[in-house]
Amino acid sequence: MTVAIIIAGGSGARMGQDIPKQFINVYDKPVLIYTLEGFQRHPQIDAIEVVCIDGWHEILWAYAKQFNVDKLNWVVSGGNTGQESIRNGVYNLEGKVSNDDVIIIHDGIRPLVDETVLTDVIIKAKQYGNAVTSLPYNEQIFVVDNEISTTKFIPRETLRRVSTPQAYKFDLLDSKYHEAYEKGIGIYGSHYTNTMMVELGVRLYFAAGSDKNIKLTTKDDLEMFKAYLKSDKNNWLK
Repeated sequence: MTVAIIIAGGSGARMGQDIPKQFINVYDKPVLIYTLEGFQRHPQIDAIEVVCIDGWHEILWAYAKQFNVDKLNWVVSGGNTGQESIRNGVYNLEGKVSNDDVIIIHDGIRPLVDETVLTDVIIKAKQYGNAVTSLPYNEQIFVVDNEISTTKFIPRETLRRVSTPQAYKFDLLDSKYHEAYEKGIGIYGSHYTNTMMVELGVRLYFAAGSDKNIKLTTKDDLEMFKAYLKSDKNNWLK
C-alpha cells in the first residue's frame, strides 16, 4: 500500500490573509484541494491522510466530499512545528499500515505535484527504502565570511535542491521519528523529515523533481500558481 501524508497544519502568516493559506480559494477551489487531487488521480496512491490545523477538520472533510477526494481516510491535528505535524501523521498510521508500505510526505501548499514525480518517488522508495524529490542547483552559491564579502564558493555540481514529495518505507519512517524525539535530534528549527534522516545517519536517495512544484508561501507565489493554472489547464487539470 502507498499512503500520502499531506502536511497542512500551518497558519500561513506570511501570506497575510485571514484564513490559513492552504484553504485560500483559487478559481473557486481551495489550494489544499488542488494538492489532494494530484494524489487522488494517481493510480498508485491508495489512501491519503491530512495533518490539518485545528478548527478546519470538518471543513476539510466537507471540501473532500464536494470535490470527490474519496481517498482521504484520516484527518489528524497538527503540532506546534512542522516536524511535530509530520510526527503526528506518522504516529497515527501505527497499526493501520504495514512496515513495507510506502509513505509519501508532501506539503499541502505545493499544489502542482506532477504525476511523473510521484511515480518516480514511489519507485525509488520501493527500491532503496526512501526517496527525496530533487533538482540540480543552477545558481552559483557563495559562503559568507562577513556581511559584505566572500572568498569561497560551493561548486553547484555538488548540490541538489530537495523538496516534497518525499517517500519512506513505514518501518524506517516510524522508527526514526521515535528515535529523533527520544534523542532530540533533527526536530528543531527548520528541520524536515529528510534533514532529520541525515542527522540520524540515514543515506537518502534522489528522485525526480519539477520546477513547477512551487511552495505557496507569499502572495507572489499565489500569483505564479494562478498563472500555471491558466497556462496548463488544458493539459492536466480536470
